[in-house]
This record gives sequence, structure tokens and C-alpha cells, in this order.
Amino acid sequence: MTESLEDYLEMVSFLADEGPVRVTDIAVRLKVSKPSVLSALKNLEKEELLRHERYQGVFLTKKGAQRAQEIRKRHHFLTDFLVKVVKVTPQIAERDACKMEHVLSPETLKRMRKLSAPKPGR
Repeated sequence: MTESLEDYLEMVSFLADEGPVRVTDIAVRLKVSKPSVLSALKNLEKEELLRHERYQGVFLTKKGAQRAQEIRKRHHFLTDFLVKVVKVTPQIAERDACKMEHVLSPETLKRMRKLSAPKPGR
């Protein structure tokens, strides 16, 4: 999955936490055009990660919800790591985590998790 499609899936998941998801809401939050959103939604529908029902909204499938949760966990971990371990501001951490979440290998993430894990006896 491309970085862009991951961002769309993650945003649908965030918006779904707040209520019904509309194309307009996705476009506003990601600062993209509605046609860009519709194109991305078509690709995510082909992957069976969501359903877009015209005039009804956007709905994650079970597979899509699981994938979105993985993306969100990775994003949250990276933001937390950057704030607590690297000691950058939350704003910088958020921005950098958005970029990092797409390019770090599973091995690098695993090692970062070990670095941030509480040490026994502390």
C-alpha cells in the first residue's frame, strides 16, 4: 500500500471515531481535493479495506479497520517515542511521525520499541 493510501485509511479511521465519515471531511482534514479523495477511496475499495456508499458515507471493512489500527498504533508509538526518548516537542513529533511511519522497516521499529521499553527495576 502506498504512503498516500495509508494516510487516507488512517484518516477514515480517525474520522470514524467521531461519527459518520464524509468525503468532504477527508478532503478538509488531509487538505486535498474531493476528486483526490474519491480516487483514493476507489483504490481502497478495490483492496476491500472500505466501502464508499454515495450519500451514505465511508465505512471501514473488518480488514480495513484492522489495517488502520496497525497504522494508528505505529503512528502513536513513533509520536510517543519522539517526545519521550528523543525529547522533541509534540508538534514536531507528530509531523515527523507522519513521515517516518511509512518508511521505517519492521526491524527498525522493533529496535526502537526495545529502546523505549521500561527497564526492569526502574
